[in-house]
Amino acid sequence: MNNNSFPHDAFSKELAANDEYIKSFKYSGLTGVAQKGLAIVTCMDSRINPLSIMGMKSGDAKILRNAGARVTEDVLRTLVLATYLLGVKKILVMPHTNCRMASAEEADIHEHIQKEFGVDTRSLEFRTAKDQEKALAMDVSRIRAFPFLNKDVVVGGAIYDVTTGKITPVEC
Repeated sequence: MNNNSFPHDAFSKELAANDEYIKSFKYSGLTGVAQKGLAIVTCMDSRINPLSIMGMKSGDAKILRNAGARVTEDVLRTLVLATYLLGVKKILVMPHTNCRMASAEEADIHEHIQKEFGVDTRSLEFRTAKDQEKALAMDVSRIRAFPFLNKDVVVGGAIYDVTTGKITPVEC
């Protein structure tokens, strides 16, 4: 097997699950437009199911995920496309409680990876935020001030509680 081959053995369970999934697939009629006009910027944490949290289903919202739910250049680029081409009228930035990116300083994460795995990650910016509300306010402001976004978009911030499922709006 060459290095360019798909690693079927490593993904065998996922591929088998997909074979089952396609037997009852029901989303072929959806378009790329966010039917509820919402984009959610949230963390990659697997405890978060953004559509369920909002009482939505596939096709209703655009979901953008990264470590810590931070507004990066790529998030801004994606939101520009979403607000002009994909029906997004509202953007919710939604970090969560008990987030690894809010529990340590940037240097601590780099040091941990260096010690544990022998990899120097200092050339990366992880955007940790010990003060989640402050970081959230900064990220919401960053979206609101971005000159290329559709001017009619409404932007808000809230923190999702992974223990209770509650969303708490934050004044930004």
